[in-house]
Amino acid sequence: MLPANIEVNLDKQAIKQYIEKRLEEEVREAFFLIDLKKMSALLCMSERYIQDELLHDPRIRMLEVRRNRKRWWKYKPLLQAIEEVISEW
Repeated sequence: MLPANIEVNLDKQAIKQYIEKRLEEEVREAFFLIDLKKMSALLCMSERYIQDELLHDPRIRMLEVRRNRKRWWKYKPLLQAIEEVISEW
């Protein structure tokens, strides 16, 4: 009987990217509130563009939570509101 040789080639970079993608998806599900910086990173838009184009919309303003000068938005409803606004462009 001949011994079996099994060779497995793993692409470490592809595995790392897959793991990072899955972790990012899981972290997104854990968000409750996000601020403008995180919104900018998630949407790949500048903070100024978001302020000018999105934050004045009443659907997004109603999700805003303020404390002193800090502003946050409820994450999951915000995504839906942004989808509605963007679909109208």
